[in-house]
Amino acid sequence: MAVYTEVSDDDLAAFIASYGLGTLVSYKGIAEGVENTNYLLQTSKGPYFLTLYEKRTSPADLPFFLGLMEHLAKAGLNCPTPVHDIDGQMLRTLAGRPAAIVTFLEGVWIRRPQVRHCQAVGEALAKLHLAGRGFDLTRANALGPTGWRPLYRNFADRAREISSELPDLIERELSALEAAWPAGLQQGIIHADLFPDNVFFLGERLSGLIDFYFACNDALAYDVAITLNAWCFESDYSFNVTKAQALLKGYQSVRPLSAAERHALPILARGAALRFLLTRAYDWLHTASDALVSRKDPMEYVRRLKFHCAVQSPADYGLEAAR
Repeated sequence: MAVYTEVSDDDLAAFIASYGLGTLVSYKGIAEGVENTNYLLQTSKGPYFLTLYEKRTSPADLPFFLGLMEHLAKAGLNCPTPVHDIDGQMLRTLAGRPAAIVTFLEGVWIRRPQVRHCQAVGEALAKLHLAGRGFDLTRANALGPTGWRPLYRNFADRAREISSELPDLIERELSALEAAWPAGLQQGIIHADLFPDNVFFLGERLSGLIDFYFACNDALAYDVAITLNAWCFESDYSFNVTKAQALLKGYQSVRPLSAAERHALPILARGAALRFLLTRAYDWLHTASDALVSRKDPMEYVRRLKFHCAVQSPADYGLEAAR
């Protein structure tokens, strides 16, 4: 979350009035994140979140994102729910940007996840995958394997500015993963960005999931691999297999992985690490020094990627090898 577009008091009050949410009491910009402008609203009827979608979010994708959140909430997943205006619309325009209001989700994200948090997020991810069944809109994963090489071409000539080893590493991994990427795995709705700052807790209880703006249709096990990368590495970049075991245990308590998914986990985790290496490297080289958001170090994912390259079997992630 971040603030890129300023909104006047009068424009915001008029916008809120069109939703029947009472009067605007106060609002403040939310400074975290990289994609869109977000405000926390306090109205006479309670708190809400307002998002203005910036240039990196395609307007064509917004019906998918908003419709998905509404579908998931109706299926019992605790996530922000789009609010309809008095004309029944979820999407409007504010300050020249597409904009939507969603319900407020209580909780905080965990800066230092423990084993118990990993098990809870694994269970929540599986519930998301089940809740996504029956959603009638689809969205291809623009940051899946077919998108990695075109993304790399956008910064290949500058990759050495980050690290002298980066061009050779990326080229090698692109070739290896394109050749080995698994087919035939169960597909469905995936979150595709379930990092700790997108999972809220109230005390010890997981209270909900947020930020569905990378959600798409892809292999469900790939979402598991993304989440392992996000939750199971320590600050020194070592892999915590105990956390991985807990995350996978939580996931499989709701949706057991198939033999094919278990077998594919190492290559999926390797691909997930490359995906975030590529997007972080691109942003590192294309984010202005005076930008409102902080760049994320792509070298963190070089270290993760090297771990996955050395993995011998699913057992290294806390799973028995598929038979």
